[in-house]
Amino acid sequence: MSLLTDWLLRHSVVMCLLLHSLVLMTFCFHHAATSCSKSCYCSESESNGKTVRCSNLQLTEIPQDIPNDTRRIYLDFNLFTTIPTNAFAGLPHLVELDLSHNELSQLEPGAFRGLGSSLQFLDLSSNKLANFNPEAFEGLRARANLTNNPWHCDCNLQMAMPRVDLEPASLTGIVCQTSDPEEIGVQGLAFLLAPDIDLCVVMKRTTDVAMLVVMFGWFTMVISYLVYYVRANQEDARRHLEYLKSLPSRQGKSEESSTISTVV
Repeated sequence: MSLLTDWLLRHSVVMCLLLHSLVLMTFCFHHAATSCSKSCYCSESESNGKTVRCSNLQLTEIPQDIPNDTRRIYLDFNLFTTIPTNAFAGLPHLVELDLSHNELSQLEPGAFRGLGSSLQFLDLSSNKLANFNPEAFEGLRARANLTNNPWHCDCNLQMAMPRVDLEPASLTGIVCQTSDPEEIGVQGLAFLLAPDIDLCVVMKRTTDVAMLVVMFGWFTMVISYLVYYVRANQEDARRHLEYLKSLPSRQGKSEESSTISTVV
């Protein structure tokens, strides 16, 4: 009886230790997932959920310890120059993201990957974005603020805009600071509001010229072949004609020989 009691006691202690470890690990994971990011200020309410404010902290990289249950992030007035791929992939509940007033000049492909089903508002205003990369916005259907950026309007921009799923009104924030070609006159205009302007006209003209050059090359080759073919056939025809001309004289000589033989 004492052996059974001792066995049960030892196994009870082991089970208690395992259960305690499990509870401790669960608490740690939950704390890591829901605690506030270092140096940032967090607040939470029943209506808005968790909000993380990391404004004006001179940050140069996106924090990696943002809680997974965050719904709103304010990263404005920092020093970000680029948004890397999958920068916010672990935030499935995010509805608002503020990246305004930074030094952003590049958005890598997939920069906002994972936010397509949740994000409702994206603020990229007052940065240094010049080139529009549609791959950075893959899957996003949010309303975006793209104003106050030095956008460069060219054929690449014109072809990229239909490839994004952002709320259409968002693209009116792309106001051209520079353009290619320069003489097309879109500086200071919201490109989406200038539907009659074709920034790909130069590329189309270049393509047309290239096609004409290729067609002219093929045409030249065909003409050269025809000239060669005609000349070669002319030589063969001349030889054949000479051969045909020689046939009657040979036949006449034959007939003359036959006549002489008959006389004899």
